[in-house]
Amino acid sequence: MTTIPNDVRFSDDHEWIRKKESSVGVIGISDYAQHSLGDIVFVELPEIGRVLTKGETFGVIESVKAASDLYAPVSGEVVAIHSEINSNPESVNKDPYGEGWMIEIRMSSAQEFDQLMDAKAYDEHLKKLEQE
Repeated sequence: MTTIPNDVRFSDDHEWIRKKESSVGVIGISDYAQHSLGDIVFVELPEIGRVLTKGETFGVIESVKAASDLYAPVSGEVVAIHSEINSNPESVNKDPYGEGWMIEIRMSSAQEFDQLMDAKAYDEHLKKLEQE
C-alpha cells in the first residue's frame, strides 16, 4: 500500500482532502479505497460551481468490481475538477494521493477540515476495519 501523506485528512468514507491554499482543498479517495475497489474504469465528477454539504454525494467511481458514490469530506464550492481523470481513470489506482485527485473545493468551514482524521488516526481506523 501507498504511504499516507502527513498533510492529508480523511473522512470515514475514505475520501481525503489536502489544503492547497488556506480555504481551498484538493479531494480524492484513499489508497485503501482504490485498493478495495480494484481497477478504476470511470469517474463521474460534479460541475464547477456546485455547492456541496459535508457528507453529500459529489460523484461516482466505477471499477471492474463495483460502483461507489464519492462523498464530500467538507462543505464548500467546487472550484476545479480533474477533467483528465476521465481519459486516465487508472491514475486513481496508481497515485491516489497525487495524480488521482478528483476535485478542488473552496471550503466553507475550517472546523470541518480540523475534525477529519489525520494520517495516524486514519491508519488506526483502517486497523479497526480489518479486525471486523
